[in-house]
Amino acid sequence: MRKRSFGFPCAIDASAGSSLHLQVSIGPFITDFVCRERKIIVEVDGGQHADSARDQARDAYLVSEGYRVLRFWNPDVLKNTVGVSEMILSSLNAIPG
Repeated sequence: MRKRSFGFPCAIDASAGSSLHLQVSIGPFITDFVCRERKIIVEVDGGQHADSARDQARDAYLVSEGYRVLRFWNPDVLKNTVGVSEMILSSLNAIPG
């Protein structure tokens, strides 16, 4: 699944006044989307990521760098784009930019 196929980044950028950037390197990891101004990372994952020790270690590293990690499953993003967008926007707006 191509990350660019999701429609929420553009709508969120306009509403939040901050940009979500696609596939950004932070340390040894590549994030799906990141807002550096608000230090929020959005990950969109498939089932292979369920209970992944590697993802837990990755999240621990990103949190240690000051980021908040939001994870969503592919089906949730595809079937509930508005709800996922609202959750991301709420998180972005909760942090002063």
